[in-house]
Order: sequence, then C-alpha cells, then structure tokens
Amino acid sequence: MDATTSLTIGVDVGGTKVAAGVVDATGAILAHDRVDTPAHDALAVEDAIAAVVGRLHVGHQVEAVGIGVAGFVDRARSTVYFAPNLRWQHLPLRDDLSERLELPVVVENDANAAAWGEYRFGAGRQEDFLVCVTVGTGIGGGVIAGGELFRGGFGIGAEIGHIQMVENGRLCGCGQRGCWEQYGSGNALVRDARERAAESRADAEVLLRLGDGTPEGVSGQHVTQAARLGDPVAIAAFTALGGWLGQGLADLAAVLDPETFIVGGGVSEAGDLFLKPMVEAFEERLTGRGHRPVATVELAQLGNDAGLVGAADLARHRSGTT
Repeated sequence: MDATTSLTIGVDVGGTKVAAGVVDATGAILAHDRVDTPAHDALAVEDAIAAVVGRLHVGHQVEAVGIGVAGFVDRARSTVYFAPNLRWQHLPLRDDLSERLELPVVVENDANAAAWGEYRFGAGRQEDFLVCVTVGTGIGGGVIAGGELFRGGFGIGAEIGHIQMVENGRLCGCGQRGCWEQYGSGNALVRDARERAAESRADAEVLLRLGDGTPEGVSGQHVTQAARLGDPVAIAAFTALGGWLGQGLADLAAVLDPETFIVGGGVSEAGDLFLKPMVEAFEERLTGRGHRPVATVELAQLGNDAGLVGAADLARHRSGTT
C-alpha cells in the first residue's frame, strides 16, 4: 500500500469521549466511531481505545494507529507522563496498545495532533509558523514552526493551557493554581455562567429556562444557545471568556510571534460569540501594538475531527521528522 492510498486510524482521547476514524492520505475520514470516556478507570480507557479501533479495523486495511491524548507525552511518542483527566501516570501506552492491536502505534498530545491536522489539511495549509489553540474542557496548544511540529526538549512543549495567569488563582488539575485553562476554557465558561446566573436570575431567564431552572443545571450548550437568543448573562460569560483568551494570545504572540493563531476545540463552535471579544482583547493587549505585524486569528476548519485526523497522519508518517 503506497502513501497515496494508505489508510490509518486516528483516535482522539479526551476527558469525555474517545473518538476514532479511518483516515486516508488526503485527510478524509472514511469511517467513524466514538464512545464515552470511562475516565473513572485508567485501564478502562485503554479498553475503550482498543474497542473502537477494533471495530474500525474490520473492513479496512489499515497500516498504523495514531492516538491523540489529553496529557504529557514523551519525545518517543510512546509514554504518557501525565494525563490528569484520564488518571494516567507514566503509562507505556504505545507498547500496551501495539501489542493488543497488533499494529504500529504513535502516541501524541491531542492538541499537537490537532495542530498537525489543521496544518496539513485545514486552516493552516499555507502557513509556515502557526499556533493552534484548542478550547474545550481545558486549553491545549500546538506549534508548527518551519513545517515541523515543535515538541520541546522532553516532548511536552506547547502546554499553553498551564501558563499561570492569576497568582494563587483557581486550583487546576495539573496541581498548580491560576492556569489559563481555569479562566479561558469550556469548563470556565460554564462555571462563570452559573455564577452569574446565581447572582442575577432575572437577567438569566433564558439561560435558566434552557436548563432545569437552576444555575447548576446550565451546560455549555445552554450557554451558547442562550447567548444566541440574546440572554445578557450568557453573552457576558462569552465576553469574559473572550477576554481571557485574547490575553493569552497576546502573551503567546510576545514569545512566539506566529503569523496565524488557529482556534479550535468544542468551544470554537460558538463562533463570533467568543471570537469577536477574543480578537478585540488580543489586539488591545498585544505588546508593541501599532508598531508591529499582527497575527491573524482564524477558526479551525476541521472542527472536532482535527485531533483524530492529525493523529492518523502522524501515524502515517511515523518514520519522518515531524
């Protein structure tokens, strides 16, 4: 099977779902499967991965499997150092799954895989230097520099969600306090909307009605729906989220100076609800503004499939330099 016709399976392992797909050399997904993540049990997550890959393998001649994981992965793309939402610590995931699946396996950070997917097949196809920011349960990041995926000295570079934004701030799953993802993620959006709704129930009438009538019943989907219907509390929550995200992009631009930021993840489906305040905050807080080129900010094109498409492509080119 040559490179133009080869098939690989990409798996995106997050805190809430395990999504997988059979992907061809053009980035097209030929078959798709998903299950909920049994995050309460570390070994059960491996079982879930093996199950979805096994189902997809039936009827498709695949040559390798790429797995994007929400955690720290070593330079060899083999061991998961730490994945707090999956309860994994120093897990030899590549070797475990290669033996079970009887296929070559590549393991990569999920945001790195998403960045590679967007670079190869999505919004970053014409860019040499980009930063991908995935806004979902947390915040992930991936950096493409000179056509290569930057992974750092130990393989765990671009963990941008754990830049500390607030001294002694909210406790994060990584063990530190005040991390960016505690203020600019999907979880942060829901928490903020619930707090605002509890303080001003009259203004949150639409938001509360979409849930079960209580602030605790508000979900991320409810916040998006309510904001589109003009609910002021939901709109305020998105504006606050955009402010935190824009601040983070400005900080990243000061260090990395990318030509383009690509923003993906589940929250990106809200579109202009958060994109407009994010870009405004980014441009307002950018160091040297008015005297330097400004990176463009674009929404990811591959949506929630970016991670699995990127992981599949990394598996296809597993002997390369990426």
